[in-house]
Amino acid sequence: MENPFDDVYYMKKALQEAEEAFGKGEVPVGAVVVINDRIIARTHNLTELLNDVTAHAEMQAITAAANFLGGKYLTNCTLYVTLEPCQMCAGALYWSQVSKIVYGARDKERGCIALETKLHPKTKMIGGVLADEASALLKRFFIEKRNLN
Repeated sequence: MENPFDDVYYMKKALQEAEEAFGKGEVPVGAVVVINDRIIARTHNLTELLNDVTAHAEMQAITAAANFLGGKYLTNCTLYVTLEPCQMCAGALYWSQVSKIVYGARDKERGCIALETKLHPKTKMIGGVLADEASALLKRFFIEKRNLN
């Protein structure tokens, strides 16, 4: 029997988090951390609420997952995030030693790929999972934000 808990399933969970961020006026980026087919962290951007430029979804996810696991390393964990991590988040993910990163939409200007940010040598990265949905949510957010100003 095929495992129903695949990358698309978990990215949908991350997109739910992004929708929650959207509803709070945050840039709609969501993240979940999974270990052994179990979600151990569900987060989204909180930069506006916390008045903290470092409160990206990935940073919140690293902290929540590390707290759940009782240690600072996320080996054997997969991070699902709706937008390619930025340089700051990729650096934190390097230090967390997360095993796998799966992202939705690509950030061609500020993402870790364009900026050539190094990930941990054992970290695998897969992109483009539900990219259209993640990208559409981001575009809708910025269109609405522009129309309000």
